[in-house]
Amino acid sequence: MPNPFSGKTAHRFYKWELLLLLFLAYFFHQADRAIFGVVTTDIQNDLGLSSTQIGAAQTAMFLTLAIMVPIAGFVGDRFNKKWIITGSILFWSVATMLTGWVGGLLGIIFIRSIATAGSESFYAPPAVSLIAAWHKNTRSIALSVHQAALYIGMITSGAVAGWIAMKYGWRVAFYAFGGVGFLVGVSFIFRLKGVPVDTGTAGPAKDVERDAAIRFKPISVRQTIRRLVSTPSVLLLTTGFVAIVFVNNAYLSWAPKFLQEKFELTPAAAGTNAMFWHHIAALVFIMIGGALSDLMVRRAPRFRVGLQCAAMLAGAPLIFLMGKTGSLSVVCAAMFLFGAMRGLYEANTQASIFDVVEPRMRSSLVGMMIMTAFLIGSLSPLMLGKLQDVYGPADGLSRGFVILSGTWVLGGLAVLACALFTFKRDRIIENS
Repeated sequence: MPNPFSGKTAHRFYKWELLLLLFLAYFFHQADRAIFGVVTTDIQNDLGLSSTQIGAAQTAMFLTLAIMVPIAGFVGDRFNKKWIITGSILFWSVATMLTGWVGGLLGIIFIRSIATAGSESFYAPPAVSLIAAWHKNTRSIALSVHQAALYIGMITSGAVAGWIAMKYGWRVAFYAFGGVGFLVGVSFIFRLKGVPVDTGTAGPAKDVERDAAIRFKPISVRQTIRRLVSTPSVLLLTTGFVAIVFVNNAYLSWAPKFLQEKFELTPAAAGTNAMFWHHIAALVFIMIGGALSDLMVRRAPRFRVGLQCAAMLAGAPLIFLMGKTGSLSVVCAAMFLFGAMRGLYEANTQASIFDVVEPRMRSSLVGMMIMTAFLIGSLSPLMLGKLQDVYGPADGLSRGFVILSGTWVLGGLAVLACALFTFKRDRIIENS
């Protein structure tokens, strides 16, 4: 059946091509965001900014993301996902390049929050919903592969952006990553397709956005919100995700500087260690967690949420250890194991919550879930920035990581409550 945007039929392996395309998009999505943390010290020295000001800039970005992403979620359930995703990629890539031209705090806040976060927010809700539509029997592994792009983006930006900053200056790092991301966005105009016809299998691609009202009968925004907030499992799993994002935002913003200040490393060495050990473990274990979940959930439907709970409760002591130890090797080992637990959790971030939400509300769900997580999680970079100004960079960040470990305990308990008390009642069973 022809796709109205490409004029071609979708080949039998298109669902894997789709995954590759969105993998590339998410790679640059996260690499562009991570560059800022890698070159933070250079930006501070060049522009004369305090740690609190840098933390405020990051918080402003995450707050803008939180405000915009629910709008993106509702838009993603009602309009063509191809053009929402493509426009988002092109816009945020240009914004990343423009970050290299800023000359002060106001410029950073404007570009990073209004342009970058405002456009990035329109990527995730329709993207994960599109993956879920094409990958019904391979959903956990497909979403895990997509999530793996985040870790590879972090690793790459940690090594490459740090090297570019040392060699050519921090501004060039933004030019390079933003420029390549723009080229990826252009390719989406020709290769990306809409959702498949809902025949129960990944059949030929067809743009069904226009007749969604007939086929899926989408409910109003007000009804969607009411349905989601009245589902206990959604609330509990969102609480766990809030804890994940709160810690992730702080780690992304300050982990390179933490190593640089505490162990007197160069920016390149600090960025490589902070991003590589943590994210390489997350990359390996998200693939393990995704494959294991798809295998086990057929016999044990609560396996996904059980794995998420175990990962968070096991990871909390590792975050605590990162803040307390004085050994670089122990810190790197803790970062690695913490990354492994993060990977096991994030293998099921969307897959587990999609188990308790109807397909027609999934993009809206992702938008609301990300909004809630980033409204709260946006405060962690500011919190750690303030701790540095009060206690000094190294000691302030050490104290911050100790506080962050408690966040994972609370999140893990919320997911445990879902697994034990609400998941069975709220579960949605789909045809394969």
